[in-house]
Amino acid sequence: MTMEYFSPGNLSEALSLLGKWNGRATLVAGGTSLLPDMRANLLKPGVLPELLIDITRLKDLSYIKRDGKVIRIGALTPISEMASSRVILKYAPILADAALRLGNHLVRNRATMGGNLADASPAADTAVPLLALGAEIVMEKAGRKRRQIPIDRFFLGPNKTVRKSDEMIKEILFPKPGPHARMAYLKLGLRNAAAISVVSVAVVVEIEGDRCEKARIAFGAVAPKPIRAYGSEEILTGQEITEPLIEACCERARSEVNPITDIRATAEYRRSMASVLLKRAIQKAIRAGRE
Repeated sequence: MTMEYFSPGNLSEALSLLGKWNGRATLVAGGTSLLPDMRANLLKPGVLPELLIDITRLKDLSYIKRDGKVIRIGALTPISEMASSRVILKYAPILADAALRLGNHLVRNRATMGGNLADASPAADTAVPLLALGAEIVMEKAGRKRRQIPIDRFFLGPNKTVRKSDEMIKEILFPKPGPHARMAYLKLGLRNAAAISVVSVAVVVEIEGDRCEKARIAFGAVAPKPIRAYGSEEILTGQEITEPLIEACCERARSEVNPITDIRATAEYRRSMASVLLKRAIQKAIRAGRE
């Protein structure tokens, strides 16, 4: 099977190609997932694209900026820039933590924010903190109004999202956390570096005094897609933070995750560690607010 290749010079040209080759084209930027899969013949013949659209020349889609009360990240922003960005380190350090733990230096320099989300791995590193930050995904297609989708509705399952074949992710945005926001991110892997998550968790809580006014909790690698733990959040919200309350929250999390057994861990181990990591993340977030 032959495959064509285009490298558009602007967003309009890229969207036009996506529309023209609807369902037969694949976008490629860093290529950290697609190209290794192609080399290893992991893609079935019917899945191979007829056209590769290389969007690495679309430099306008690589940015990190504060826009009033919103933080905006271009889809082509390299993961390595997320780990060192002053804006991200100031307003969303959990996203910088997750970026720093994604793959190795070579992967982080090539992989992009949009690609990491579009791939829709249940263990996607950046998805977990973005869920806890209440992010939204902005998608665009030729000749149509852009769509803005809350990230908790973006993922459908392993390698499946609501993105249509003629759409591309343009940017990711989330509200600037308030002055009372405290956050933490933890990832468990089988080794210290370049490891796919066994379990990951992100917590964002708004604490006034000893009372939790708002909570967002997200998990990765413990369900068919990155998830929010809404039941666990409800236990914390509006309550004074105590050890028994944290224990109750973590116990609820055990029933909210739906892990599988694979080469990296058993389902029961993942379920147990989701509870353990959540407790550590909540405690870490609270300590951060007191320092």
